Amino acid sequence: MELKKITSFTINHLLLEPGIYVSRIDHFGDTAITTFDLRMTAPNREPVMNTAEMHTIEHLGATFLRNDPDFGSKIVYFGPMGCRTGFYLLLAGEYTSAEIVPLITSMFEFIRDFEGEIPGACARDCGNYQDQNLEMAHWLANRFLTNTLSCIDEKHLIYPD
Repeated sequence: MELKKITSFTINHLLLEPGIYVSRIDHFGDTAITTFDLRMTAPNREPVMNTAEMHTIEHLGATFLRNDPDFGSKIVYFGPMGCRTGFYLLLAGEYTSAEIVPLITSMFEFIRDFEGEIPGACARDCGNYQDQNLEMAHWLANRFLTNTLSCIDEKHLIYPD
């Protein structure tokens, strides 16, 4: 059986920079699901994120997103990429990258500023609850806010050719 290359493997990762990209839009009957690529590091050119800080960003990001008054009921999934360069966000509906910049900015501000116990970071609620790093999650969120989200432009909202 010959396997087709999946969409995410057709993006030129040598040109990809941190940003917010529509990875794909899938239709299931009358329902559309938009998959976003929230790319936080330049693939193959910057160090990948460690699992502990990614795990913390996942817990805080998922909690923030599912509690958002406008998008909470549209969140299908938020989680890390296997390559550890960013996260996937799946939303019910068709959206552009530009439409979710305010949501993603608010989420990363929440992560940058969060203090206290990480939601779901206990043995009862999580399968690897001790693998957390709030300090590095703060640092990475601030870096993404400062270097990418605060000055985001078309180049960082649409995949490179």
